Amino acid sequence: MGLRTFKKGGVHPDENKFSANAPIQSADIPKQVSIPLGQHIGAPANAIVQKGDTVKVGQLIAEPNGFVSANIHSSVSGTVNKIDTVIDASGFKRPAVIIDVEGDEWLENIDRSADIIADVKLSKEEIVEKIKSSGIVGLGGATFPSHIKLTPPPGKKAEVLLINGVECEPYLTADHRIMLEKGEETVIGVSILMKGAGVSKAYIGIENNKPDAIAHLKNICKKYKGIEVVPLKVQYPQGGEKQLIDAVIRREVPSGALPIEVGAVVQNVGTAFAVYEAVQKNKPLFERVVTVTGKKLEKPSNFLVRIGTSTQQLIDAAGGLPQDTGKVVSGGPMMGKALSMLDIPVTKGSSGVLIFSESESKRRKMEPCIRCGKCVGVCPMGLEPYLLANQTEQKMWEQLETDSVMDCIECGSCMYTCPADRPLLDFIRLGKGTVGKIMRSRN
Repeated sequence: MGLRTFKKGGVHPDENKFSANAPIQSADIPKQVSIPLGQHIGAPANAIVQKGDTVKVGQLIAEPNGFVSANIHSSVSGTVNKIDTVIDASGFKRPAVIIDVEGDEWLENIDRSADIIADVKLSKEEIVEKIKSSGIVGLGGATFPSHIKLTPPPGKKAEVLLINGVECEPYLTADHRIMLEKGEETVIGVSILMKGAGVSKAYIGIENNKPDAIAHLKNICKKYKGIEVVPLKVQYPQGGEKQLIDAVIRREVPSGALPIEVGAVVQNVGTAFAVYEAVQKNKPLFERVVTVTGKKLEKPSNFLVRIGTSTQQLIDAAGGLPQDTGKVVSGGPMMGKALSMLDIPVTKGSSGVLIFSESESKRRKMEPCIRCGKCVGVCPMGLEPYLLANQTEQKMWEQLETDSVMDCIECGSCMYTCPADRPLLDFIRLGKGTVGKIMRSRN
């Protein structure tokens, strides 16, 4: 019997996991951090500190502004320099708390020992509240506030927890290293999430290009009831929620619906580790593991980084920009965003920094569509990308909505496979943004 994978579409780009054997190392604490207030899907948080305030590591500096929002904590100790705007990875100005670093003084109630605590003493409700207060969001890239996933709407019930250890984006290895170096803590985090979701079964999906992580977690899971490691075929974008659900439990999430519709709750392995630290160590989410890599980079690395640290600092720590650098991408090559400048702060959603050479970063000339249908064949959502892109060009917003443009997960498989080098994903993202605004104004 073959390895499991999702049924529709998918591609297999070169993996280029150059940093897979690079142990996680703590990045230097910067002299100043810029901590954005919008590090999650939903409304940006509201700052509760002001210029001149003294803060410690782990201190709450911004509170949620609405149901879909999340707490923000200081990643450093020092003095608030100002509340201002900074450029984010998308190139837009966003509100942020800028802190001048003075020492490294943590809140006294954070357990900084290396002791692993397996006994979970909090109740289901207390776990959800702890995750909420700790500002934990999905660390796989979507940054959806984690406590909301554990609080299903009336009439819906979670039946199974799925943990995404796929890390299907080429180049990225942060999750891989977490599974190898923090495996026990991550599995305890999974058991905490199970209790928070009210389920008795959890699956950890890992692609079989990480045999060491599969073997390591399988061995650990023998001690924890109801947690099973599921090896998966290497197939991008297996890390998408709906694709992972299809691959592991063979349930298909309906168009426009969330995983809870089929009884599933999906969380990332990095999120599971953050949940462990929050619940067992009283540590809010103020740092994360980030991969810094590239074919010509001197030292491809995995860094444990304080939120608000400059991307430039991480690149310098990995050997600096190669001479022929053409593009720096935040995230992976398939779904990441090219940075307009390097003084961009690391956020909760920063999974990687990828450096392309001039030759790698050049886009080829766009040619006319030849109606080959390759984009349709690889779309994991069963959409027609060439049609959606054309409708966006023609501003056919009603038809775009009818043809389910909002189901697009922006994986980039269509653009990757297009022989005419058409920027299909660029068009579809524009169409999604416009249709989303129309739908929100209507509702």
